[in-house]
Amino acid sequence: MADVWSHEDDVTTMHPIGGREESWDAVNGSWEGVASMSEGGEVTRTDQVIRVNGDLAYELCTESASMTIASDQLSLEGRATNVYRKENGEWKVVHHHADFHAEFAEMVANIGA
Repeated sequence: MADVWSHEDDVTTMHPIGGREESWDAVNGSWEGVASMSEGGEVTRTDQVIRVNGDLAYELCTESASMTIASDQLSLEGRATNVYRKENGEWKVVHHHADFHAEFAEMVANIGA
């Protein structure tokens, strides 16, 4: 994930587990936190709509994810929006917003409890 994200302080995310992160350190920490408690994950996107305006672009899509968290298999599907910015000739994610997923949020909260 670190390769596709901008590492600037203005990046943000709102994951399906809830909350909001602002800054590269916070966004990266949230991805690393979920990755550390899961295994075998895969995310695919369908129904993509992409719009480009200069050095900014956005994507609307449906994300489907599957992973194992604490020995429990989890599959989820939801709407997502990704915002991209061209930095040094490469498109980088600057914002990710996904529908809230109560089961996923509860699993993550129970592991952290």
